[in-house]
Amino acid sequence: MNITIFGSGYVGLVTAACFADVGNDVLCVDVDQKKIEGLKNGIIPIYEPGLTELILKNAAEGRLRFTTDAAEGVAHGLYQFIAVGTPPNEDGSADLKYVLAVARTIATHMTEYRLVISKSTVPVGTADKVRAQMKATLAERGVSLDHDVVSNPEFLKEGDAIGDFNKPDRIVIGADTARAAKAMQALYAPFNRNHDRVLVMDVRSSELTKYAANAMLATKISFMNELANLAENLGADIEKVRIGIGSDPRIGFHFIYPGAGYGGSCFPKDVKALVKSAADAHFDAEILKAVESVNNRQKTTLHAKLVKHLGSLEGKTIAIWGLAFKPKTDDMREAPSRVLMEAIWAEGGRVQAHDPVAMHETAKLYGERADLKLVNSALEAVAGADALVICTEWRAFQSPNLAKLKALLKRPLIVDGRNMYDPAWVRGEGFVYDCVGRPASV
Repeated sequence: MNITIFGSGYVGLVTAACFADVGNDVLCVDVDQKKIEGLKNGIIPIYEPGLTELILKNAAEGRLRFTTDAAEGVAHGLYQFIAVGTPPNEDGSADLKYVLAVARTIATHMTEYRLVISKSTVPVGTADKVRAQMKATLAERGVSLDHDVVSNPEFLKEGDAIGDFNKPDRIVIGADTARAAKAMQALYAPFNRNHDRVLVMDVRSSELTKYAANAMLATKISFMNELANLAENLGADIEKVRIGIGSDPRIGFHFIYPGAGYGGSCFPKDVKALVKSAADAHFDAEILKAVESVNNRQKTTLHAKLVKHLGSLEGKTIAIWGLAFKPKTDDMREAPSRVLMEAIWAEGGRVQAHDPVAMHETAKLYGERADLKLVNSALEAVAGADALVICTEWRAFQSPNLAKLKALLKRPLIVDGRNMYDPAWVRGEGFVYDCVGRPASV
């Protein structure tokens, strides 16, 4: 099948590579000339395990191409995916200007039936706006061309996106015509062979499903962080509580790990957007607003723990392990590490940090500054530091050499924002070990 994907960001590239890998002819369109030239030369702009290899393989075999020519893209594919960004506006709403610009582009260049598919995360009612934009553009051309608009939200986890695409939990298709639904089912047939994963529904329900899924997961995280803070005050151990409640199959163990708060490109943005959509519909989304409030508060806890142990951070050097918002990605958007670093700097402290893949993104965000040192190893980060803070639970940090850490740190203080270690072990080696939701005696 011929597939065109507008947008060569995270969702666009994963979608393109996976569709190409099952034999489709995929063309990626982007307005960023530098990015497209880089992709043509094998330079992949994001980090995602396995993605570079998949893109290079399918590009070499001629199934995956890149262009800035929108007319070529519209002419190429029956399937026209919109996978551009929907950044938040100041009021939390999703900015649809890029989505609607693609709709206008498709309507400007199409000469026959096209199936327009929204892969971007968009508020309920966006498909109606895409239809209206296309209808207006076609009217300006003085033509009437048949087309369908479909919602097909992505459910990709950063760090495991290729696995999620190839073996999805569900494939949600929001379609208002039988023709569009049938075409989408045919497109996804290679990913739906083991058992039927396709859920066909109306477009508005499909659009809400994406936001609802992310909001539910964000709610579980904030709820557990709320319980963790309560556990600290009550002298309970949140890790034992987590096992106790996770054993209930109605609750399960997914997304109930306490920590330093959620980040990334989806949860913060989508919760805000859903709150704004609720307000626009004259509904007060109290739980969702609390989820966001708890998460924002949770991101300040690591700094508070440092101050509790060190007093003023002025002149202090803090080592940070992990900068990305989660392991197996270089995504720094809304990362808890950013809140921590900026709080340290505001007090006049310094940061020495290491992350296996996100240091380039950190350098892009903050540039050269005297109070930030990005280093090549975890041990180099702790050398001469007043404390170590763990922000991201990378596997490389799971079994540290505590004797070396103690020798390199000015004082044996570890603030663990991900509860990676056994407190008895770390404290038994002479460290002050402060984690999330666990009493000092554990």
